[in-house]
Amino acid sequence: MKLTLDTGIILLALDVYAVYRAISRSHGVNSTLAWIFAILAFPGIGAIAYLLVANPGIKNTTRRKRLGNETIRKSISENVRDTHLKEQGSILHLSSVLTGLLPTGGNTVELLTENEYVFEKIEQEVLAAKLFIWVEYYIISNDETGRRFLDLLAGKAREGVHVLLLYDAVGSLRIDGKRIAAIRAAGGKAEAFLPVNPLRRRWAVHLRNHRKMIVIDGILGFTGGMNMGNEYSGVMRKKKKTLHFRDTHLMLCGPAVSSLSQTFAEDWAFATGETLSFPTRLHSAIGGEAIVAIVPSGPDQENNASSFVYFSGIATASKRCYLSTPYLIPDEPTIRALISAASRGVDVRILVPARSDVAIISPAARSYYPKFVNAGIRIYEYTPRMLHAKSIVVDENWGVVGSANTDIRSFKLNFELGALVVDTTFAKLLEDKFFKDLEQSKEIRSEDLNQKTIFARLFEGACRLLSPLL
Repeated sequence: MKLTLDTGIILLALDVYAVYRAISRSHGVNSTLAWIFAILAFPGIGAIAYLLVANPGIKNTTRRKRLGNETIRKSISENVRDTHLKEQGSILHLSSVLTGLLPTGGNTVELLTENEYVFEKIEQEVLAAKLFIWVEYYIISNDETGRRFLDLLAGKAREGVHVLLLYDAVGSLRIDGKRIAAIRAAGGKAEAFLPVNPLRRRWAVHLRNHRKMIVIDGILGFTGGMNMGNEYSGVMRKKKKTLHFRDTHLMLCGPAVSSLSQTFAEDWAFATGETLSFPTRLHSAIGGEAIVAIVPSGPDQENNASSFVYFSGIATASKRCYLSTPYLIPDEPTIRALISAASRGVDVRILVPARSDVAIISPAARSYYPKFVNAGIRIYEYTPRMLHAKSIVVDENWGVVGSANTDIRSFKLNFELGALVVDTTFAKLLEDKFFKDLEQSKEIRSEDLNQKTIFARLFEGACRLLSPLL
């Protein structure tokens, strides 16, 4: 009896402490209430989950990240950017204020949407590297694609190329340790971003580096939604009954690569304490016409850049706004912006996967459909594959391709990365791809929503309650 009483007191104290930390964290009413509900509904377990998954040390972690960014930016000459492109009132000005990275002109941008071609292009450019290869990924899988890529990096390190690899500790939990060791043995460096270890000063289960980028020789860079794994590279397409992805990536050439390099250098400094030096003027002399703003975002920012850029794009669209996202769990400002745009007569369309790789996501996303459809927003579910593309295109004028989903996690917790491209040719290509995807999608209509059973609605509503935690 004494053991039971003592245990109850311990659990009560743990719950009270967790509730106190949840309230004092001040991370939004919905998220806070959801966590308090979970803590009270599951005594002890809920509190432990909160302290592990929503580590109250977030402020210390993100503060160190901000300080690391400032150190790197002070060490980089400002003359590599075209300051005349930061026009007052523009989406480019907003981006530069939020990120501290000024947009640049004279870039070429290639839209990459065919899986096999993307990975062939990446391999080709990695093999051609002469000076350095800087790589940052959320997921590097321990599969054919992931292992092949790590072997490429080890081979280039043996050639004397400066190879740096930064991978997320949770996303790449199963990364091939022997191949990581081979990269290090060849002279390269490989580090995990925020390892999950309570004994370390910097750790957080939920603050993940969701960015995907490669910078090669300061001349070109890759970024977008594709991780390094079979489901992204097209290998899965050859296997029956397996989920393979339809994704979007970019190859950048021009001065914007300097901003991409700077973003990597900031993340590397945070993860390792090492300040990188690199030639900021090494970008290709081949001039393009695209204006590009690199948009890193994360919990280290007072105002999340991805969230604000998406919100501004939706809110200022005058004719059309097309959004692709694998995980549709929008926050309240995004919901209001979407409904407001549709109410103004803007053609607002959202493309999501019919089948998600995360079981709870699809029903949670579908709980938002009635409000959107009733407001005049057109929702489509992509049927051939798992749609993993993350993009927005506005008025056939500008678009963003990156790693950020239209969900609460990307807009609050994850470190994300995107490229905002102001160029009508690029925007038209992105819009054309969107409509090609719609040809293979099912539009969700009012009659579809009315046919849902009460059990389906209850299940979707229950999943939505968890959306602030997803």
